[in-house]
Amino acid sequence: MTTASSLYGQSLYDLASEEGLTEQILREMEAVDTIFKENPAYIPLLLEPSIPRRERLGLVREAFGEQIHPYLLNYLMILLENGLLRGFSASLRTFRSAYNRDNGIAEATVTSAVALTDAQAEALRSRLADLSGKHVLLTQKVDSSVLGGLRVEIEGKLLDGTVMGRLADLRRKVSDTVL
Repeated sequence: MTTASSLYGQSLYDLASEEGLTEQILREMEAVDTIFKENPAYIPLLLEPSIPRRERLGLVREAFGEQIHPYLLNYLMILLENGLLRGFSASLRTFRSAYNRDNGIAEATVTSAVALTDAQAEALRSRLADLSGKHVLLTQKVDSSVLGGLRVEIEGKLLDGTVMGRLADLRRKVSDTVL
């Protein structure tokens, strides 16, 4: 299902790109995804086979029809008709990935023992932008188990400068040298 959802997400991106609507559709997809996550019973309701198809499509049209672009509304209906609505989040990830690629954006996640100040986060974002050559969207996570330092994930790469990461490296080195 994820592969099909990703394929559908890429197809929607291609259409939106041709029409110059990528930013608008991305914002609307994120809003729809938030609604789905805040209302976890909604997707199972829309996929309930005992409810006639026409009625289920009407529910989508009623809920989103006036608030989203017709392309996205039709996209939701196609996913619903093909039983792929559960894969909406996967198609959003594919859409966002294509958008980021085409717009020179890199998403990064930083994990630290305590929350970064705004100045620290901005300095890190700036440094990552210099390293990647892209505009960086930074997401912060707090995990006390890292003890100190930062762990940064950006474009599939892991930069681990945490105390836990250093201890793990030291443990590996000691294990390798002791026979």
